[in-house]
Amino acid sequence: MTDGVTVHHGLEGVIAFESEIAEPDKEGSALRYRGVDIDDLVGRVPFEKIWGLLVDGAYNPGLPPAEPFPIPVHSGDIRADVQSAIALTAPAWGMKQLYDIDDVQAREDLARTAVMVLSYVAQAARGVGQPFVPQSEIDQCSTVTERFLMRWRGEVNPDHVKAIDAYWVSAAEHGMNASTFTARVIASTGADVAAALSGPDMAPTAPERAAATSAPV
Repeated sequence: MTDGVTVHHGLEGVIAFESEIAEPDKEGSALRYRGVDIDDLVGRVPFEKIWGLLVDGAYNPGLPPAEPFPIPVHSGDIRADVQSAIALTAPAWGMKQLYDIDDVQAREDLARTAVMVLSYVAQAARGVGQPFVPQSEIDQCSTVTERFLMRWRGEVNPDHVKAIDAYWVSAAEHGMNASTFTARVIASTGADVAAALSGPDMAPTAPERAAATSAPV
């Protein structure tokens, strides 16, 4: 007997995961982070504070500045260089597996590694043979986005800062796109944070990747 049993076609009606940090509407025209509408965040709250809102439920302390480490891999392939560099932070920092650390340490590892991803992307995008931007110039920048642009371009254009920060804020959490799903799977195995962030680096390059919500942008 099948009375009372609802049969769905494909994945319709199947709950993939539950989240308290992001809430898109069904039409994809609105997005809220922990109940705050994205329109109240973009252009008003910098990306590093949005990271804090998502991870900690509060804007402060947010995402710290990246440590002044040069990217260790220079193949000319940005994706490969960044993925390798992120993975190398685990042995360099003595990072332990998620199953062996508490939430406080996991949060510290996540913040430290996440901001290094941005640093390594900027350094790799700057190109092989280009001189590194002096740390003294980077230290004069006041936000994560400004430091990203300084590492990449060697200068900070306010319009570019505004555009990149708006995009990062709008795309900060999309729970089931290719990259995020990959990170979830890796983290669920108990791997260290560096592994959970290096694996997703290649996921967006796949032809069947999921597109991020574009309406808020």
